[in-house]
Order: sequence, then C-alpha cells, then structure tokens
Amino acid sequence: MQFKTLIVRPSYTPLFQNPTQRPLSPFPPFHAPLFPSNLSLTSRLKSRRNRIITACISPTDELIDNDPEISGENDGGIVSVSEKLLGVAEGGESGSEERQSIWNQMMEIVKFSGPATGLWICGPLMSLIDTVVIGQGSSIELAALGPATVICDYMSYTFMFLSIATSNMVATSLARKDKDEVQHHISNLLFIGFTCGCLMLLFTKFFGSWALTAFTGPKNAHVVPAANTYVQIRGLAWPALLIGWVAQSASLGMKDSWGPLKALAVASVVNGIGAIVLCSFLGYGIAGAAWATMASQVIAGYMMIDSLNKKGYNAFSISVPSPHELLTVLGLAAPVFLTLMSKVAFYSLLIYFSTSTGTHTMAAHQVMVQTFCMCTVWGEPLSQTAQSFMPELIYGVGRNLEKARMLLKSLVIIGAILGLLLGIVGTCVPWLFPKIFTHDQNVIQEMHKVLIPYFLALVVTPPTHSLEGTLLAGRDLKFISLSMTGCFSMGALFLLLVSSRGYGLPGCWFGLVAFQWARFFLSLRRILSPNGILYSDDLSQYNLEKLRAT
Repeated sequence: MQFKTLIVRPSYTPLFQNPTQRPLSPFPPFHAPLFPSNLSLTSRLKSRRNRIITACISPTDELIDNDPEISGENDGGIVSVSEKLLGVAEGGESGSEERQSIWNQMMEIVKFSGPATGLWICGPLMSLIDTVVIGQGSSIELAALGPATVICDYMSYTFMFLSIATSNMVATSLARKDKDEVQHHISNLLFIGFTCGCLMLLFTKFFGSWALTAFTGPKNAHVVPAANTYVQIRGLAWPALLIGWVAQSASLGMKDSWGPLKALAVASVVNGIGAIVLCSFLGYGIAGAAWATMASQVIAGYMMIDSLNKKGYNAFSISVPSPHELLTVLGLAAPVFLTLMSKVAFYSLLIYFSTSTGTHTMAAHQVMVQTFCMCTVWGEPLSQTAQSFMPELIYGVGRNLEKARMLLKSLVIIGAILGLLLGIVGTCVPWLFPKIFTHDQNVIQEMHKVLIPYFLALVVTPPTHSLEGTLLAGRDLKFISLSMTGCFSMGALFLLLVSSRGYGLPGCWFGLVAFQWARFFLSLRRILSPNGILYSDDLSQYNLEKLRAT
C-alpha cells in the first residue's frame, strides 16, 4: 500500500499532491487472512493555514480528490468514511457528545464487521452439520467424529500460514502495481499449497488409522474404524482445500470478499443437503457425511480459483519457489503460526482427555465443542476490525493514541454485549433443545454437566478477540505468541491434573474456562500497561519490520 499526502488550502486553493512529504511510517497495516479492509484510514493535522491529509490509496485509486468514497468537501474540510468509524471530530467533546460518538462508532463497527462473519461461520458450520446429522443415528459414530475432526479440521490450521503469506504478498505487490509479481507470488503459493495438500493426503492414507489409534487410546478402539472411514474420505480433499485457501486469500488481498463468501456459501449448502440425503435417507452414516463435506470442499476450491481467474490472473499456473522464497513465506507468519498452533493444540488436548472418559462422554463433548466453535467465530470480525483500523492510529502520520483507545473501548463494549448474547443463546440450545443433536439420554446428561463452564468460556471470547486483534495491529507479535504458548502450557498441566483426579468432562471444560480467561486478562494487562502499544511513545520495542516479499 502506498501513501500519498495531499494539502488542502483555503477554499479558493485546489488540492494538489505534495511529492516531497514523506509519511512517518512506511509500513502497511498488519492484515489477517480474512476480510482485509477496503476502507481508507484518514487522519487530520490542523494548522493555522492548512491541513495535511494522509490517506491509504489502493492500487486501483485515482486522484484522491476525485474519489467520493475517500473524500468529500464539508465546510472547507475533508471528511472520510473511515473517520466515522475512528470517531475523528474537531474540538472537544462533552460527556454526552462522547457517548454519542462511541455509539456511532459502535454502529459503524457493526456495519463493517458484519459481512466478515459469513467467512468465519462456513467452516465450523460444515462440521456442525456433520455432528447434527450423525447424532441422529449412532452414538458411536458421533463419538468417532471427535478424533476424526482433529485429523481433518484442527490439523488444517497448521497451514494457516499460507493464507497469511498470500494476503500479505498480494497486497504488497498490488501496492507497487506490479501485476507480474502478484502472479508470481500466487503461482509459488499455489505450488506450496498443492504440495502440502498431497503430503497430507498421503499422511491420512498411510498413517491415518495409526494416528487415530494413538489419539483415542486402547479403551476407545471401537470408534477407530468409523473415525478412520471419515478421515480417509475427507483426506481426498486436502489438495483442493489448501489450493482454495491460497486462492481465497489472494482474492481478499485484492479487496474482494464477496467472491470467497459466495463460494463458501455454496459449499455449505452442498454439504448440508448432501449430508441429509446420504445419511438420513440413504443410510450411509458417517461415510455419507464425509463424502458430502469432501465434495463441498472441492466445489469451494474450484469456485475460489474461478473467482481469481476472473480478475485476470491464472490460478492454474504454478511455479516452484526458491529456498529463499520459502523462508520468506514462513518468516511472514511465524508468530501468528505459533499462536494458532497453541490454540489448536489446546483444543486437541481437550478432545484427547475427553476420550478417556467413555463413549457417551466423547459424544457429548463433540456436540458441545462444535457448538462452542460455531459461537466463537462470531467474535472474529472484531479482531479483524482492530487489525484493519488500529495501525493508522498507532503508527500513522496522524498518530493518535487517544482515538485508538476510544476505538478499543467500542470494540470491547461490542465484544462484551456479543459475548453475553452468545453465551445465553449458545447455552440454551444444548440445554433446552438437546435432541437436535442426539436422542441418547446418556449423552444428553453428559452435555448438561458442562453448561456452566460452557457459558463462562463462551462469554469472554469476543472481548478477548478485540484485545488480541489490537495486539496484532500494534505488531506486538512476540508478546501474543509467548502469552498464548504460556496459556497452552498451563492449560495442559491443568487438564492433566483434573483428568488424573477423575473430574471427567466438567473438569476438562473448566480447563477451557481458565484458558480463555487467562488470554483475556493477559491481553488486557498488556494493553493497559504504561509500556503498552496504546500508551507508550516508544515504538522501538515492537516489531516494525515491513512484512513483504523480498
């Protein structure tokens, strides 16, 4: 992303470009792979005779004074769309005006983050559909979904670095208006994605049964055949899945979110209809659910590629990256990779310890953890909003930590309200309507035992996403990766303790409560500390290296 500085003279003086003015920070905002912002961030510096306006210009933008989305004259000044979100206003504010400003800001955040929710929901929705459909049949197959989804879903997060690297490299090249370089990055990353997908296909083919046996233990060997059936079928989609991720992130790096959203929406519909027909009407059980999910992932991957091709790029062209390019891809996302792996490992440990408590407990945990994941994704757009709008306030020309703290306040308020709503609704569904998932009374009793820790863990998740998104926006990557690793280590010890003491599934879920609240308090303490990114003027302690391909 390139920066242009424009000077606004009094009303009789036209706008003109000042090529000699350099922004204080040349670094583009840190963007996660999903739904990067297409709104421009604008800041104002007042002086007696002029105003300096610095705006982020996308590669397709022309002169800023001709773009009504970015600027428009209002009483001799400039008002941008993003100023409504950032709450930029001249002069002081009274208490009532400040509350009104926060309320308006919260409404803009909801409008911005709402469309991003669909991208986060589709993935957990597919697993939840499988859980609901299979739960109507066999409790053993429902229990088998637990270890099977660890192999199929949780392990896929290992390759989230592909999404992060793709979106960053594409956005950086587009900022330089180098279409050939964009194509080169896409071709390299498609090769990496295809190679990783083929390796995972071979892993599930030859080592899937061994991994499931080691994971479930000898006491639950009876669920391994059903779980292995699911894993072997889902494993056929690994190449298409990872290629689709690369194509999706490339589209998002080009500021297109509707193409990927349409593809995932179609995939979810295919998965839902296919699972119902194959499982409920044709009686294929867990194998039918696996075929439906696999087919939906292949369709989604093809639609992602087709969407990329329509933008003028060849998504069927692949090239072998050099060793240096491979190191660049890995170096871009290493801290976020460590953070994601800590979360994935903790959720995997939850399933691992729940497998030692019996088939009914495994089935109950599968239902609860899938509904939990389905609810938590509603808070992810808050993290994306922070990552999209905070960097300009923290590192931009018009650096304004007061406005950044105001934006964080709005995000945390929305997160708290959303967390309370999700906690109430998410808890009422398995409490009042458990037969949506299963008719087995033993499984239902186990589900009801964890309703309290389920609520406590869910209610704090959205505000935690707001805080962690702010830390990512402030490039405090070292802290967030180390804190997540520490939470995982302490959480693993807690799970080991409660499991050895025989506290069963409720003990495991209280471990999740401790994990979630520890993340919240650590992030909050870091942000509110005098050396935090929203209070300290010393930026040298944070990682400010430009994330770009060399």
